Amino acid sequence: MTETALLPQVADFLRSPRRLLIDGEWRDAADGRTFSSIDPGTEAVAATVAQAGVADIDAAVAAARRAFEDGSDWSRFTPRRRARLLWQMADLLESRAEEFAQIEAVDSGKPFAAVRDGDVQTAAELFRYFAGWATKIEGTTVPMSSEIRQFHAYTRREPVGVVAGIVPWNFPLVMACFKIIPALTAGNTMILKPAEQTPLTALRLGELFLEAGLPAGVLNIVPGFGDAGAALSAHRDVDKVAFTGSTETGKKIVAAAGGNLKKVSLELGGKAPNLVFADADIEAAIVGSAHAAFFNQGQCCVNGSRLYVQRGVFDEVVAGISAIAGDIAVGAALDPATEMGPLVSDEQYTKVMGYLTAGREAGATVAAGGDRVGDRGYFVRPTVFTDVTEDMSIQRDEIFGPVVTAVPFDTEEQAIALANNTRYGLAAGVWSRDIGTAHRVGARLRAGTVWLNTWHADDVTLPRGGYKESGWGRELGAFGLDDYTQLKTVIAEL
Repeated sequence: MTETALLPQVADFLRSPRRLLIDGEWRDAADGRTFSSIDPGTEAVAATVAQAGVADIDAAVAAARRAFEDGSDWSRFTPRRRARLLWQMADLLESRAEEFAQIEAVDSGKPFAAVRDGDVQTAAELFRYFAGWATKIEGTTVPMSSEIRQFHAYTRREPVGVVAGIVPWNFPLVMACFKIIPALTAGNTMILKPAEQTPLTALRLGELFLEAGLPAGVLNIVPGFGDAGAALSAHRDVDKVAFTGSTETGKKIVAAAGGNLKKVSLELGGKAPNLVFADADIEAAIVGSAHAAFFNQGQCCVNGSRLYVQRGVFDEVVAGISAIAGDIAVGAALDPATEMGPLVSDEQYTKVMGYLTAGREAGATVAAGGDRVGDRGYFVRPTVFTDVTEDMSIQRDEIFGPVVTAVPFDTEEQAIALANNTRYGLAAGVWSRDIGTAHRVGARLRAGTVWLNTWHADDVTLPRGGYKESGWGRELGAFGLDDYTQLKTVIAEL
């Protein structure tokens, strides 16, 4: 194993205590608490981070409110000026791609190259895409019908106000950008709570925003645990919560938001069905289904973790995916040869290993993987289960690890019924050479994103979100920007 050496600036960043960003200043927590960010590849402490509590949340919300109100520096930023700032952020981020990739690799276990060439580039593209929208948030004129008087009526799209963004640990940088960028594009201010497992790239991003000239209080970053997230969700001076994470936590946020009826958008859990028909390009379906299952160490809410294969090609597809699983290089995030890094934390590792045990005990067969790699770090071998029934926990629950369950089906109707038999509805996929089959089945799958003969194809212009218990609202594209505005009707008598 040959790991890439840390850049000097990354080593310095990790050695220095990381503080909260509140009102344009880096602060210790009000009660002095800190926590350790753990390198999941070594189980060693990567950095020490200030832990936000309720007092810090109150201070951050107050700063965001001041920054939003009329007369503030931010309120005088024109749309064109907001666009220039976002474009500048894209350039700054790209110029520090290696730095961000190393920080993310150490903090989350994601392979360095995947962050540098994937996550960082996606984040930069998000800045540029939404920079273009800043000058295009428009209202409409609406003709009023009155035979007695004349009126001029129009609509305005205005910022919601103070937004709380709560993001998960599986794509720390990208998920932070999913919340921050559209919120600022529309003129809102924000408090971001990164996941306690992966706070570091969000804090580094905060430094870039200050470097770019973002006014104090517009973006506040408050790493912390559940008490910080709960305080944000219930805070009466927060106008909107944007959350990505588990369905269970999403339900708690909805309940907490009821106090002042703040707006809520949620991208929640998934258990995506992946349907392979016998007439598919089997080689492409095998490669694509392996990618669907094991992408990002399996820690992706839209991964195709339930694989349904038509019986005539079931054995061939399972054998192909199992062979790919066995060949995936599992190793340290900073090793250039690594294709799959560790799971993010001891908690997640324990959860995934528990599901592997539960699957075996329930009678499922391990066709590939099923165990850990090495004796240090949270490494799990990519796993394929067969002989799975619909009542098994490995089939019902979102495991969020490199685990796929394979089940045969006979007819199209059976495949659709199996695919939709879940409380989730975030993503789904179909593999078939018959364009009619692909589109017909895709239309009947209850999911926010449906891939046909591909998986994980994506773009910042496309909306993302779920059906059923996979969430409310949509992110990205024009659809996602709407969620950060509110619509005002203005009526003038002439």
